[in-house]
Amino acid sequence: MTAPLTPPHQPSPHDPWQTPEGATDTAYPPAGDAPDRSAELATDIRKALVVLVVTAVLGLLLGALWAWLAPKVPLISTDKAVFLKDTEGEEAAGADGVFVLLSLGLGLLTGLGAFLFHRRGGIPMVVAIALGALMGAWLGWMAGGWFGPTADVVAQAKAVGVGVVFDAPLKLGAKGALLAWAFVGVLVHLGLTAVWGVRDPEPEFEWGAYYGVPAGAGPAHEASPPSA
Repeated sequence: MTAPLTPPHQPSPHDPWQTPEGATDTAYPPAGDAPDRSAELATDIRKALVVLVVTAVLGLLLGALWAWLAPKVPLISTDKAVFLKDTEGEEAAGADGVFVLLSLGLGLLTGLGAFLFHRRGGIPMVVAIALGALMGAWLGWMAGGWFGPTADVVAQAKAVGVGVVFDAPLKLGAKGALLAWAFVGVLVHLGLTAVWGVRDPEPEFEWGAYYGVPAGAGPAHEASPPSA
């Protein structure tokens, strides 16, 4: 005589993975209990925009310092043309070096300031630092020409007279220097965030609540004595 089979549409009562009656799936909280990520994202974007604008405006400071500290290229004029006073001078390379050093310093300050302003970090902040630094470097390049010697070399030569030394307009020969600020700023910010940044708590995963307690298991179950 064979035992009756369990109908195919009903789970077996001895299935160890079956969720007992009354048990709920708490491993994944309902949608209403999930943290409001949209509010956090809005805050991240808002603070990132502040960092982008402030970083870009710092380009004016970069241009002013560059025009003040960069070595000037001396020119001299004759009655026919304008020439370099020293054809082997390194003032042009020195101007590029000063721009790079100032950009590295501003990148360090930008990365540190952004981290202190918003310790959560995140993609919006990294993008804001990179874009703001690129805009600031371009603005500093342009501002250096505005604050520096005039770009009208012919008019300047006529103004000072023949045989009188005057300064050439400030130029950036190595255009790759425009990337130094963004590179250092992002690198410093990522490093500080990785070490001291605020981290989200790890979610707790309850195996028993998700898979259910196997039938017959648990402290409240008492084993029945074996039948004779």
